[in-house]
Amino acid sequence: MTDYTKYLANQVTRGRMSRREFMGRAAAFGISLSVAGTMFDTAAKAQEPKRGGHLKLGLQGGSATDSADPATSNSYFTGVANRNWGDMLVESEPHTGAAVPALAESWEPSADAATWTFNIRKGVKFHDGKDLTIDDVIKTLQRHTDAKSESGALGVMKSIKEIKADGDKLVLVLTEGNADLPLLLTDYHLVIQPNGGFDNPTAMIGTGPYKAVSFEPGVRATFERFQDDWRQDRGFVDSIEMIVMNDATARIAALSSGQVHFINRVDPKTVDLLKRAPNVEILDTPGRGHYTLVMRCDTAPFDNNDLRLALKYAIDRETMVEKILGGYGKVGNDFPINENYALFPEGMEQRTYDPEKAAFHFKKSGHSGSVLLRTSDVAFPGAVDAAVLYQESAKKAGIDIEIKREPGDGYWSNVWNVQPFTMSYWDGRPTQDQMYTTVYQSKSDWNETRFIRPDFDKLLLEARAELDEAKRKELYRSMAMMVRDEGGVIIPMFNDFVNAASKQVKGFVHDIGNNMSNYYVATRVWLDT
Repeated sequence: MTDYTKYLANQVTRGRMSRREFMGRAAAFGISLSVAGTMFDTAAKAQEPKRGGHLKLGLQGGSATDSADPATSNSYFTGVANRNWGDMLVESEPHTGAAVPALAESWEPSADAATWTFNIRKGVKFHDGKDLTIDDVIKTLQRHTDAKSESGALGVMKSIKEIKADGDKLVLVLTEGNADLPLLLTDYHLVIQPNGGFDNPTAMIGTGPYKAVSFEPGVRATFERFQDDWRQDRGFVDSIEMIVMNDATARIAALSSGQVHFINRVDPKTVDLLKRAPNVEILDTPGRGHYTLVMRCDTAPFDNNDLRLALKYAIDRETMVEKILGGYGKVGNDFPINENYALFPEGMEQRTYDPEKAAFHFKKSGHSGSVLLRTSDVAFPGAVDAAVLYQESAKKAGIDIEIKREPGDGYWSNVWNVQPFTMSYWDGRPTQDQMYTTVYQSKSDWNETRFIRPDFDKLLLEARAELDEAKRKELYRSMAMMVRDEGGVIIPMFNDFVNAASKQVKGFVHDIGNNMSNYYVATRVWLDT
């Protein structure tokens, strides 16, 4: 088999190519239809899930302070654990990001998107044998609206002013229309629990494909398959063992030696080394996370848009992606949305490195002297190196970037969101509305650029309640242009999520914009033993 036909077969095996596309490419390569058909059937068969086996994951992100209460989950480790044992009302379709049914089998909004009615699935059992009821759903959502629960989903839930039952249906009444409500309910904190988790929020009893066997914070967690799972398209392995491995070298060694089947947080600098292991596959998923340089629009000299534009044109984005991300990412365009979001504004001109335009706007701004940029190793991986690259590219435009390296301790409390020009990082959010509301709405606590624009806020509210996707997409385009051309953020790059797995692991789904298959990695894969 040639390298190209191996490539085609691998694309089929990984679920990335339809039969029609495979046959067309094979024919163009001179392969007969009968041979191509046999090749496709063989590759497709390899894609069929197999049941059985013990899956082991070595994960960065666990700590001794981790809690089994999904409300307070705040790490990669607990995020994956929650998906193992619990279900939400709604899931997101991995290839499009659209909301799809889970414990809610369907829903209907009112004309103004302010009242939503959900039909709750029947015949679903909790791990303790009890049936899922509408009361369990209501109490779960109520617990996450209580500030005392310290729920990570409190920000999502605060827009819901009433939670009630209409017979066996769930009704949510919002303070204002929100077309994204179903997607907001995919939040991994919102695991539906018996009696809402009020009795014992850390019991890890849910309706998910796996029952919790043990949970040792900062060490490991184990699970066994739930025999009465209401779904047949998940939970293929018999058991799961999640091991906390915060040391990058230890994770790589564990995967290379076969101690574990999957690891997360692979440093791009180590990818080439890991590729040498014959049993390892790199899993590279484009993400929504992005690296930012933050200029406060209300503070001199950054209250001058010409200076902001000069600094935007003075950054070499392509070099940043190559040098800082090792090529595992894409260039940014100075607004926080990329192609991994639904209703992405297509056709916007990509801002590129242009020393002449940078020099023009810098002169027009009237600013003289250097520009002070504060950074730290904790701002994002490679932040200090990125600052040096920026300093070098800006010199060609006659702009002097002075770098001040701040200590990691206290950076997020004393420097970020305090000083006028800093480096930062955002993981992204499930929806455009959430991303803009969190960081760019005028009154947001995390409006790091002090982008105070009532006209932007008005567009944001209009888009939030708009159910017509074409109209909503146009509103998002207007918002993106406003942030890109008049805002205080420089976004040079979006990072990929780089994980790795043993070639025994099959069925990994590259969930659009999300890490570790949107934390569903252990419930979706199977082992080819």
